[in-house]
Amino acid sequence: MTAAENVCYTLINVTNDSEPPSEVSLKTDLEKGEIKAKTEALKKVIIMILNGEKLPGLLMTIIRFVLPLQDHTIKKLLLVFWEIVPKTTPDGKLLQEMILVCDAYRKDLQHPNEFIRGSTLRFLCKLKESELLEPLMPAIRACLEHRHSYVRRNAVLAIYTIYRNFEHLIPDAPELIHDFLVNEKDASCKRNAFMMLIHADQDRALDYLSTCIDQVHTFGDILQLVIVELIYKVCHANPSERARFIRCIYNLLQSSSPAVKYEAAGTLVTLSSAPTAIKAAAQCYIDLIIKESDNNVKLIVLDRLIELKEHPTHERVLQDLVMDILRVLTTPDLEVRKKTLQLALDLVSSRNVEELVIVLKKEVIKTNNVTEHEDTDKYRQLLVRTLHSCSVRFPDMAANVIPVLMEFLSDTNEAAAADVLEFVREAIQRFDNLRPLIIEKMLEVFHAIKTVKIYRGALWILGEYCSTKEDIQSVMTEVRRSLGEIPIVENELKKEAGEVKPEEEVTAAPAPKLVTEMGTYVTQSALSTSRPSKKEEDRPPLRGFLMDGDFYVAASLATTLTKVALRYVALAEDKKRQNSFVAEAMLIMATVLHLGKSSLPKKPITDDDVDRISLCLKVLSECSPLMNDIFNKECRRSLSHMLAVRLEEEKLSQKKESEKRNVTVQADDPISFMQLTAKNEMTSKEDQFQLSLLAAMGNTQRKEAADPLASKLNKVTQLTGFSDPVYAEAYVHVNQYDIVLDVLVVNQTSDTLQNCTLELATLGDLKLVEKPSPLTLAPHDFANIKANVKVASTENGIIFGNIVYDVSGAASDRNCVVLSDIHIDIMDYIQPASCTDAEFRQMWAEFEWENKVTVNTNITDLNDYLQHILKSTNMKCLTPEKALSGICGFMAANLYARSIFGEDALANVSIEKPIHMGPDAPVNGHIRIRAKSQGMALSLGDKINLSQKKSVS
Repeated sequence: MTAAENVCYTLINVTNDSEPPSEVSLKTDLEKGEIKAKTEALKKVIIMILNGEKLPGLLMTIIRFVLPLQDHTIKKLLLVFWEIVPKTTPDGKLLQEMILVCDAYRKDLQHPNEFIRGSTLRFLCKLKESELLEPLMPAIRACLEHRHSYVRRNAVLAIYTIYRNFEHLIPDAPELIHDFLVNEKDASCKRNAFMMLIHADQDRALDYLSTCIDQVHTFGDILQLVIVELIYKVCHANPSERARFIRCIYNLLQSSSPAVKYEAAGTLVTLSSAPTAIKAAAQCYIDLIIKESDNNVKLIVLDRLIELKEHPTHERVLQDLVMDILRVLTTPDLEVRKKTLQLALDLVSSRNVEELVIVLKKEVIKTNNVTEHEDTDKYRQLLVRTLHSCSVRFPDMAANVIPVLMEFLSDTNEAAAADVLEFVREAIQRFDNLRPLIIEKMLEVFHAIKTVKIYRGALWILGEYCSTKEDIQSVMTEVRRSLGEIPIVENELKKEAGEVKPEEEVTAAPAPKLVTEMGTYVTQSALSTSRPSKKEEDRPPLRGFLMDGDFYVAASLATTLTKVALRYVALAEDKKRQNSFVAEAMLIMATVLHLGKSSLPKKPITDDDVDRISLCLKVLSECSPLMNDIFNKECRRSLSHMLAVRLEEEKLSQKKESEKRNVTVQADDPISFMQLTAKNEMTSKEDQFQLSLLAAMGNTQRKEAADPLASKLNKVTQLTGFSDPVYAEAYVHVNQYDIVLDVLVVNQTSDTLQNCTLELATLGDLKLVEKPSPLTLAPHDFANIKANVKVASTENGIIFGNIVYDVSGAASDRNCVVLSDIHIDIMDYIQPASCTDAEFRQMWAEFEWENKVTVNTNITDLNDYLQHILKSTNMKCLTPEKALSGICGFMAANLYARSIFGEDALANVSIEKPIHMGPDAPVNGHIRIRAKSQGMALSLGDKINLSQKKSVS
């Protein structure tokens, strides 16, 4: 019997390198050895019995020479020994020797030492032989009146287990324990006694609770927890009792124990859906999150709040508690803050959005004042995104938020600044009334922007939305200020030659700096050497970017200058001013081109950037109406279309979420009346205590497919052939972090197979938890063997092994049947997930393991192939449907999934349809997979390779 079938009470560590001793040497040590030698010998006997050895010859030796000893260590080991030793003959009758053991334990139950009494009582809980227990009953009853609480509480447990297994031995147990409970003062004893009454005689438990219901808040936390469980079970089975006990649950919400508060809040929610009850439970959860220091506890309780929110009637109650929920942001853990902000955003309404925005603005300002930490930047990003979402949903808030956030455009953290920029871009497009304010703030912070990506975005916004002559002039002034003195090349050469103002000099440049390695005087040579760092610091930002060789920003600058110049020409009536402005814009572009072609920058300008700047120069020189339309109208139209599509997608996803939450009842659905429902049919009401216990043990039941039998048969693996002497097949059941192998072993011979053992080994990140015990199989008999395998990470694993056995009466060596390999499917651990484009790109850049899979399929349609890959890999397509729709010769899509271990898997599908090969030509291309671990990337690649060759029906 494995631990999967039988409850395990004691774990014993065994050293693998120890040699098993002989029975004779053990007998000698047990008979004649000192206390220490007897202790070691007894330990070895226990280990050998656990490994399947019988050792019947040692039983009487232990009774004669070890059982009478008073040493506490030996007494403790004997309890383990008597627990595991076979106590019956092969025909099921109790061994005669056990009568002597029974007598010894009767004496131990009357021992003056409370530890020996208590541990003996604990041992009796594990006995399954009523003949052994019957003579001990008077001694067990007497222990209920012992002076020490350790003995009394274990006596209660012993009586409970004996009553549950052999009621005839102590039929008056509930009455006995009820009387004991009334007079008992110790909290642990009361808890055990009350727990017994809950399971053995619920009416007596309720009678006792009724007598002391007003004193419940004064009880110890262990007793309060059991009371909560009783109230839950009683009200669950009999809803009419709710009114009687709900006040008690309210009182327990004020308990000093966090565990009691948590269970009481959970119970209150299941007992009542009244707004006051939901509010009290939610308030209790929030207090727990704030007061508990453990982040795991915070996350668990936050999940309970999120579950509450999913219920449509509870959501409105929680909306009033948004400000309380935001108190959780004081926690430094990023994951807790992330969940809190998401919950607050889901609950925000027009009633509380103003207060929410004030709190978030304060939090954003706080992140600027604290010392930089790895999570500070990420937290700032979260806050910016939350404020962004609030402003989109409640446009009136945007005016309050934007000035605060725009200060962060000059932030050194590019990710947070990029989020602010995206928000500003959307706000300036959507809210016409805010444009003057945004332009004004943008011009203020423009010079302080430190990263080139943000600089490009800011340039684009200024070029697109500056519509007055004053704003356009301000943009030109800022560009000139950011570029420094022009022409750039001449100015840089003067600096290098030392022809600059004295205050700008740091050190006199030595003569060799103007000479190349070959000794010739060349202009470029001065700039190929390292320049003083002070001059680098003094460089205006835009010039710094250009000197670093980033000319993409120059192309963006040229487009911005072209837009504002064309707009200025339309606004200004004075021809001279028009020409002057256009000429200035063209001069800036020309000097940037000149700089790019010189050898001053670290990297030369690219051909694409040259083409873009040249095109802008040509547009400004001609000023045609068509180009004016393209630059000043089409760009904005494209942005408007993109934002509209994104908004539509968000609304669609929100609609899907709300449809999921709304419980739809069909016209012909049966109506279930709780009062008329049989207890075993109460499927809608699950026992929360049982569910949480199963979750803790990792035995949460997955919902099977529509046909559970078919889904189970799909997971059965044949391990041996039908003609083998032993036939074996395994049902592979995957729980969250472990795999249970249920192996059916069939003896196909006419012989009795002894010591039939399933030997397993694993390959990959799998670990066998325990060694299955040997069996004896009668002719043509069968048996089930269970084995547990722990899983540590997401990668393909292999379980292999063999079955070894002895044939009864044969003199030959052990027989062996080699088993087929069991391949563990990675798909059992991968679940579809979603992330933003920015997060996807960031992870794509960070993950170091890439696996490139070549498409090799007989599927002829691009979309069919993508859907087939999504179904085969459990991944989610992040590319919007609109981007994939339409008939085209090629397709590119991003896929994302996350494992139950928190590992991310990214994939990029780039496929095409070779038109020149005809309409029936299969899809070709590549799938690139990226993951943090090598195993994940390789396993996912193998899965795609195996599945893509299957044809789609």
